[in-house]
Amino acid sequence: MSVSKRNLLLIGIALIVWLPTVFGPDTAVAADIRAAAQRAAADLEAARLDAEATRDKISSDRESLIAEVERLEALQADLEVEVAALGGRIDESEAERLVLEEAWSRRELDFREISGNVRTAARDLENLLRHSMTSAIVPGRVKCVERLLGEGYFPDIDDISALANVYFDEIVRSGEVVIEPALEFVNRSGIAENAEVLRLGRFTAIYQTDEEIGYLVYKPEEGRLFAHETVPNWRIRRNLSRYLAGESETVMLDITHGAALRQIRRGAGLWEQLRSGGPIVWPILLIALLAAVIVFERILFLNRVHGNTDTLMGTVNDLAARHEWDECEKLVNQPEHKASPVVNVITAGLAGRHENRETLESILQEAILKELPRLEHFLTALAVFGAIAPLLGLLGTVTGMIDTFRVITLHGTGDPRLMSGGISEALITTELGLIVAIPIMLLHTYLSRRVNHIIGDMEEKAVALTNIIRKGHRGDGSAAK
Repeated sequence: MSVSKRNLLLIGIALIVWLPTVFGPDTAVAADIRAAAQRAAADLEAARLDAEATRDKISSDRESLIAEVERLEALQADLEVEVAALGGRIDESEAERLVLEEAWSRRELDFREISGNVRTAARDLENLLRHSMTSAIVPGRVKCVERLLGEGYFPDIDDISALANVYFDEIVRSGEVVIEPALEFVNRSGIAENAEVLRLGRFTAIYQTDEEIGYLVYKPEEGRLFAHETVPNWRIRRNLSRYLAGESETVMLDITHGAALRQIRRGAGLWEQLRSGGPIVWPILLIALLAAVIVFERILFLNRVHGNTDTLMGTVNDLAARHEWDECEKLVNQPEHKASPVVNVITAGLAGRHENRETLESILQEAILKELPRLEHFLTALAVFGAIAPLLGLLGTVTGMIDTFRVITLHGTGDPRLMSGGISEALITTELGLIVAIPIMLLHTYLSRRVNHIIGDMEEKAVALTNIIRKGHRGDGSAAK
């Protein structure tokens, strides 16, 4: 029982004892009070007994709790020892894990390297098989290497052995020269047919039917052999026929898988190239034609008018030194000498032999100047043609690029073939302009040198004739009459 309850009980008993003295000896009240006191004494005793029981229970619980605490403390000590032991094992396991991870990293690197090499070899072999015409004969080989290219697939020894076997099979077939008696292919009409096919390794396959002979090409997307769309020329067909008939030991191979034949078919001739140059090509060709005519005419003219003037002048000088002027005039007036500018200058000098030296030199200079237009005829036009030709080529370049940019504006740059026309026009006109201009300029320089040589020859002969005439005047004043 608690102290507060005990105090209240004592106060109650005191009140019971005190109240009869205050209210008098009332028997009923006293009886009630005594009954209440008895109940209180009973309650007090019950409370005391309850308190003792409680104290006994608390004492018993305390002992059990102490025993439990001691047990738990012992258990904690054991667990701490076990934790310490497990910590040591964890440290050992961590060290072992690090060692194993390092070893696995090394092995994994080796495995990855092996896997990467195998995948690289498989990828190369797949590409080789897809473009090898032997795959048309053994079509299932590509599937043997496709699984090796799967993401995350690790090849085993069987996969590597199969890969090596396919490689060796392709090597053997690439060195074979065999005749397939009835090999299926698609002809140029798009119809599948069987015919005798000569296969030269993995590079060339030649078919021969009753109608034609030609090369076969392998198309990986179809997995079949197709007759090349270009029929070989007669020289190639003759070589193939003779080889198939055993009459020749050499054969023309097509190691480009049809690209060479396509290039031969698509190779544009001179006329196609000129047509692709656009409208500017025609003025350039016209200039080339006119320049060729001018050069041809000038070369013939200069060769004709120059002649053997040294021999003629030697004869004239000998006659003039002997004052045989009539013979000189007869010689220079012969019909075959009329077209020579040098002879015309000599004729003018002979006609003016009675004049003084200054007048005679003026006459000869005038005769030379009179011959210049004949000698320089068309040379200016030739120089103009040589300058115009590259300018026309540049004009064609500009127009071609304008067309190219117009196509780009309309259609974009997705298809290069749409721009090829403008680019061809730009390049061909420039090339043609330079091809025409360079020979024209060289020939113009050559003809100008020829004209200058003839002019120098005329001046030389004029000076020589003047000296001879003036020498005759000094020797005999009447000799020139």
